[in-house]
Amino acid sequence: MELRKDPITRSWVICGDEPEPAGSPTSFCPFCPESGLPLQVVATSPTVNGSPWSARAVVHPRPLYGIDGEPGRSGNGLYDTMRPVGAHEVIVENARHDRHLWNADDREIEEYLALCGQRIQDLKGDLRFKYISVFKNYGSMSGQEFDHPTSEIVATTFVPRRVLYELRAAREHYRVKERCVFCDILHQEQEQKLRMVEVRGEYMAGCPYAPRVPYETWIAPRNHEAYFERTAMKSGAMRDFAALLRRTLFRIRTIADGFHMVLHTSPNTVHRSETLGFWKTIEDDYHWHMEILPILGTKAKSYTFKEVYYSPVSSETAAAILRERPTE
Repeated sequence: MELRKDPITRSWVICGDEPEPAGSPTSFCPFCPESGLPLQVVATSPTVNGSPWSARAVVHPRPLYGIDGEPGRSGNGLYDTMRPVGAHEVIVENARHDRHLWNADDREIEEYLALCGQRIQDLKGDLRFKYISVFKNYGSMSGQEFDHPTSEIVATTFVPRRVLYELRAAREHYRVKERCVFCDILHQEQEQKLRMVEVRGEYMAGCPYAPRVPYETWIAPRNHEAYFERTAMKSGAMRDFAALLRRTLFRIRTIADGFHMVLHTSPNTVHRSETLGFWKTIEDDYHWHMEILPILGTKAKSYTFKEVYYSPVSSETAAAILRERPTE
């Protein structure tokens, strides 16, 4: 496997011929405490409900990125390539096989979120890594890898293109108005209440003005904060977010067969780029948030590869429907 950069879109793509999985599949879940299968455990959250642990981070059994060495970027004519140096971990969300983020105890979800924050903070200590991604794929059409409730965390030597778009837009908005564009959006959405799904404590869930897919939902803190890990590491700061995440996912699960969930947070500012200049005002212009993109089989047309996203359900209608959906 290697990383290749598209010279037109400037996206990095991990590319190669993946080998066939070795051995026969096992009926044992590798992440259940009673499985006894060897795992490279990186970190564990203490139990809050009598289970052996609440959440834990382990090295991915088949990692796409390797922790050793340097990326060694090189050129091949006008093309750029580098080794897939990074970290690839599985965040086991719960010790129990049947406890998902939409039916777990809020305290368990708090521990999962705190562990995500801890792993982001630890991985940012490696100066090779420019960005840490946390994401979850759920459902048969999502690319879900494991039956056990899991998320994944990936540390890369580049910033993903979608995040670069956000950084550029946030920096430009701040340059002109000296305000955070995310804070401005949250303020307007709270006033209009057209696309807002729920407010819980200092967090808000809502459907974005220009959704990429039907029922796309974002959850963000109403108070400005650029770094997820700073919030997650504060005692009690994630309590309302945990409850809102659970309730939002429960709502979405009544409509969608699956979903993609991805955390957007600030890149590794220890690894500064004076050329790009995103780090000069990032404390003031960027705002961490969680993005949830449902997968609806009946609306599959919205997931085709097009230059313009298509959503056959408006964000106003989606928010109204989600507000009426059960939360537990």
